[in-house]
Amino acid sequence: MATSIQEAQWVLRAQCDDREALERLLRSVQPALRRYVAGLIGPEDADDVLQDVLIVVSRKLYWLEVPELFRAWAFRIASRASFRHLKKRKRWSEPLVDEAALDDVAAPEVVVPDDTVRDLLNSAALTPASRAVLVLHFQEEMPLAHVAAVLEIPLGTVKSRLAFGLEALRRQLGEK
Repeated sequence: MATSIQEAQWVLRAQCDDREALERLLRSVQPALRRYVAGLIGPEDADDVLQDVLIVVSRKLYWLEVPELFRAWAFRIASRASFRHLKKRKRWSEPLVDEAALDDVAAPEVVVPDDTVRDLLNSAALTPASRAVLVLHFQEEMPLAHVAAVLEIPLGTVKSRLAFGLEALRRQLGEK
């Protein structure tokens, strides 16, 4: 999920007002961002939110100081836009958790086939908060520390959302 050397070069060129580099950069990150946004808010509003994300990325790209962090930065913007959209739609709900007690809990290392992951991540049983963590960790293959940085939450919160999401999926699979 790391920013490629090519993308880092496009960032630098786009920051120097190279329109072609900006277009290539946005085209390279757009599919992953769309998958992520659609996984969080649903496919019906994903294109609208993604358009807003890409506009913010293009407008604020000049201030990105480390081009190698472009993808994580773009996912952070997508996370904020998605959660803002969910709050507007009043579909946002976050379970109450004692985060301090969960800071020392180890995250499980689970390997699941890609098709199964995609199907499970679209489950209605997941809260948007858990879905964001699961999508970034399993689908975009980010380490949990990077997920915490992208979502701007403590690592313990990432672990608890991962645990809640996995438990919700286990319950759903048990009902089938």
